[in-house]
Amino acid sequence: MEKYIDYSPEVKQALKEKKPVVALESTIISHGMPYPKNLETAREVEAIIRKRGAVPATIGIMKGRLKIGLTEEELEYFATEKGIIKTSRRDIPYITANKLDGATTVASTMILAGMAGIKVFVTGGIGGVHRGGQDTLDISADLMEFSKTDMAVICAGAKSILDIGLTLEYLETQGVPVVGFGTEEFPAFYTRDSGYKANYRVDDATSLARIMKDKWDMNLKGGLVIGNPIPKDAELDPDFINSAIENAVILAEQKGIKGKEVTPFLLSHLKDVTKGKSLDANIELVYNNARIGGDIAVAYANLT
Repeated sequence: MEKYIDYSPEVKQALKEKKPVVALESTIISHGMPYPKNLETAREVEAIIRKRGAVPATIGIMKGRLKIGLTEEELEYFATEKGIIKTSRRDIPYITANKLDGATTVASTMILAGMAGIKVFVTGGIGGVHRGGQDTLDISADLMEFSKTDMAVICAGAKSILDIGLTLEYLETQGVPVVGFGTEEFPAFYTRDSGYKANYRVDDATSLARIMKDKWDMNLKGGLVIGNPIPKDAELDPDFINSAIENAVILAEQKGIKGKEVTPFLLSHLKDVTKGKSLDANIELVYNNARIGGDIAVAYANLT
């Protein structure tokens, strides 16, 4: 396995010394935000995690090499280079065999972080069952990965462009615990409440770390979804954003946009419709997740 992987010096040293490490995806850099906001956000997220006492490990694939931790130059490459492939589980061997570049999604970040022994991953929002998924079977590979890979994933819930009810049903079927951090509600990315309950409410990082440790010590395979609501002052008006999402979904259908191209299209459209407010909300919720993720990584490292 190690023959495929390159570690940044900072991450390599942290793993050697068993320090807390937090995985970060690269799709949010290459496909989720425009330049230079993507690079500014990536740098700030790493800085927040360091301030909480953990080491950030942004993950991607460069020239076929699995990168666990990106240098400053590599972060800029992911932020500016065109044609980087949005990479899920199915894409990894194609990209490595052909020595291509890949920006990792939730699923592939979990896989690569798991290879490195990292147990905590911070993202914006997880993928899920798309609206109408009961007919189309358009279900993100993220959800299946939660049943396979031992990873605590801190997110602001499922993106509200999805069918959140069906997403939670799928996670339940896969036996994946869904935890509300400081809330009984499962958050909906741009808004704090989705109208659906999390399985459990946990109010502090140490309690969450104990759940992680017990789960994996008992060899109960798979991850945990930790829903951390967007800060109140960054939340968008639910009626406004839900209406905008409905219109964006209809527009995507009319344009024939499908598969992994749907989410980037919808997020870009929402940014235009909201005059940038959706992008601002996205950035703030990622920062908030980084703070909680750093705390959880430190708490888990103290228990292991």
